[in-house]
Amino acid sequence: MLCSVPAQSGNTERLRDHICIELYFRLTPKSAAEFDLNHGSRLRSSYGDLIANAVGGAGMTVLKTENIESAIQLNRGELFRFGTALIFIVGVMLFTIVRTDGGIDGILLVAAAMIGGYMAMNIGANDVANNVGPAVGSHAITLTGAILIAVFFEAGGALIAGGDVVGTIKKGIIDPDLVANRDTFIWLMIAALLAAAVWLNFATAVGAPVSTTHSIVGGVLGAGIAAAGWGIANWYQVGMIAASWVISPVLGGLIAAAFLYIIKRSITYKTDVLAAANRMVPILVSVMAWAFTTYLMLKGVKKLVKVGFPLAAVVGFLVAAIVYFLMRPYIARLTKQLKNHKTSVNELFTVPLIFAAALLSFAHGANDVANAVGPLAGINEAIMAGGVAAKASIPLWVMAVGAIGISLGLALYGPKLIRTVGSEITELDKMRAFCIAMAAAITVIIASQLGLPVSSTHIAVGGVFGVGFLREYIKSSYARMLEEIREHHSDRDPEEVDSFLKRFEAADVIEKGQMLRRMKNQAATDRVLNKWERKGLGRVHRVELVKRNLLLRIVAAWLITVPLAALLAAMFFFMIRGMLLP
Repeated sequence: MLCSVPAQSGNTERLRDHICIELYFRLTPKSAAEFDLNHGSRLRSSYGDLIANAVGGAGMTVLKTENIESAIQLNRGELFRFGTALIFIVGVMLFTIVRTDGGIDGILLVAAAMIGGYMAMNIGANDVANNVGPAVGSHAITLTGAILIAVFFEAGGALIAGGDVVGTIKKGIIDPDLVANRDTFIWLMIAALLAAAVWLNFATAVGAPVSTTHSIVGGVLGAGIAAAGWGIANWYQVGMIAASWVISPVLGGLIAAAFLYIIKRSITYKTDVLAAANRMVPILVSVMAWAFTTYLMLKGVKKLVKVGFPLAAVVGFLVAAIVYFLMRPYIARLTKQLKNHKTSVNELFTVPLIFAAALLSFAHGANDVANAVGPLAGINEAIMAGGVAAKASIPLWVMAVGAIGISLGLALYGPKLIRTVGSEITELDKMRAFCIAMAAAITVIIASQLGLPVSSTHIAVGGVFGVGFLREYIKSSYARMLEEIREHHSDRDPEEVDSFLKRFEAADVIEKGQMLRRMKNQAATDRVLNKWERKGLGRVHRVELVKRNLLLRIVAAWLITVPLAALLAAMFFFMIRGMLLP
């Protein structure tokens, strides 16, 4: 009877139909068949995705509920993530309300705190993936383990080494002296923070890892121009940031590719892979120890202790020496349990990768938390002190908003970008992930000493592309080469050609070079292969191991980050000013 009663409104009708569908699932076969006859066609026309067509015989109706269950599970996950994020934002707002005295300034501080928490979650969801993505993609650690490591060390880096003073104008992109008054400065910072957060949210949704630093820079630039005109911008700094779009990924990619090439030449191309690993892996890990120690001293603890590059490098060398002597017996024990194959070498890089993910997360938390709390700290300082400041002290509650927000954003929404960086761009094993981690630290050290503008996001993603393109360059397509050689030597003894090629494939790099030189010295009539084919064995057949569509999407996102964030910030500034002007 219920399903035959006319509904009074659209919502009532939908509720009635859901009740009918639930009854439909619970009825006996005979009743279900009768129900289907009376109401099934109407419900199927409205809810075809929820109710499958009846199948079977003898009046039996078999219902398929897999679609309903999967949809419910998906919605539960989304609702849980959204609900948890909303609880955090509301908690930040309530905490800020308790700390304010009310009035317009109180409302602005609450709004800024809310947007700051939102920005922090977006940083965690997008930027942190670069630190742990390669380790997850290479299966050195699980996704859950990576999130736990990153959450702990990101929060630790922010709270321990985040510092107590932060620059409110990121990278000096605008001149704060040209901002008209305190209110304009507050509106500018809120607009910049909101624009950066919205852009990061969109980039995360489409799976594009972008620079959070460039996002907030673009926001400050756009809102600053909207507030005080084009003269407020520091165009030299804007040019340096534009240069980093090229410098960061190229430098990161070249360094990562260089380390991968060294590993291949010195270990995996050798006949006795394990003996080569015993010699080289302790050296490589000690180089990594030097790089990360120097990197952390320059970037991770710079706000606690002022350390110059010479001292950081010396301390790094001491740590590297200790690591080398610890790793030699450790690697020797491991290699005794492994087979003499290049894939076995991957296991030797598991522990270094775990340390790399933790240390990168710590350094990121110490540095990039300022992207979330810098504008918020500036707004808090402007409200409390009543003026515009290029530097602002960071209250503990502001730093906590940044640290908790980054950790929560990573846990809730980080897995998508972690998978993108770790496995979707190109296939990563532990050796390749090790090279990317090395590039992330060494590139920052080199760039900081040369005064080059770099982005940690662009470096890490550039490193992933670098190892992928190197693999494309050196990946030998022996099957195609064999086919071409046999076609050119159809009139010769096939066994002679096959015998040479088998010996060539089994040889290491040095032996291959010797075989090709000996063949070159043979008389032309005695050579098994001609000059073109000998050179062909020294070259590689290019295969696509990097997803070009993902490359184009990421590069496009990088290029539009600053201008789009600037445009959004300008729009938000005019909206805020329009609402708050008397």
